[in-house]
Amino acid sequence: MASKESAVLGEMYKTWVATMAQRPDMTLEETRAMFEHWGDVTGEPGGVDYIEVDCDGVPAMWARPKGCNETRALLCTHGGGYMVGSMYSHRKMFGHIAKAVGCPALIVHYGRSPENLHPGPVNDSVKAYKWLLAQGLKPEHIAFTGDSAGGALAITTLLGARDQGLPLPAASIPISPWTDMEITGGTVSTNEDKDHFVKRAVIEHMSATFLGEGGNRKDPLANPLYADLKGLPPFYVQVGGDESLLDDSRNFVSRVEAAGGEVKIDIYPEMQHVFHFLAGTAPEADKAIADMANWVKPKLGI
Repeated sequence: MASKESAVLGEMYKTWVATMAQRPDMTLEETRAMFEHWGDVTGEPGGVDYIEVDCDGVPAMWARPKGCNETRALLCTHGGGYMVGSMYSHRKMFGHIAKAVGCPALIVHYGRSPENLHPGPVNDSVKAYKWLLAQGLKPEHIAFTGDSAGGALAITTLLGARDQGLPLPAASIPISPWTDMEITGGTVSTNEDKDHFVKRAVIEHMSATFLGEGGNRKDPLANPLYADLKGLPPFYVQVGGDESLLDDSRNFVSRVEAAGGEVKIDIYPEMQHVFHFLAGTAPEADKAIADMANWVKPKLGI
């Protein structure tokens, strides 16, 4: 049974959905301002320094826990349908993850749509990865993670890096990844009433905005279900049981398995989209992040 503390995220999502329904004329700036409060439900991790940096033109923020292993790093990509969310809204959540793993996390502030259409966010994330390598970090000492659209980027950045002939990182941990631009997953319908945020209309709007006019919903760098997934690092997917995008995770895992890749998936019962935002306030989020750390630390040599 879900903890009472975990209900806070669903209530926030309900408020957002109601606000957007009542105000269909909300500007993009107003919508983004609302989503900057995503981290309001996250506990402050404490003992983490936040330092903004420029990664060859891509803004980013280090979340650096005190006394961590600075020869290792996480490359983090925030969610928000490629339209909203930022390194600021996700600062605390990724701070918790960095602290649990015991290494710094570089939170990429990639350009969002409609100003930066596909494949702009992928290119920005690959550029940030190249910047990390240029700092002297070894690829086998780096892991990717991200949530929702950022969860997709934790996959597609691998593909973009491979396309550019870059050495690949040790592992990737997509959180509630949005992998299906065609919206074919059955849970978009079956979890419609349980998921208090990610509705079909939201997915349609954000995907159309991200891809632009005439965009290809089967482009592997937007829809990794169509990608060649052979030869990639190990994946660990985490997703909530009440999510509309649950099948996005399951179908991606099936594709990795079919390609002969290493993949693990954990489905957390009764949890909302990116319940990890409840880090420091709800036990389910803290457990998921501990599970993530326990999985990735040996792969990073920590």
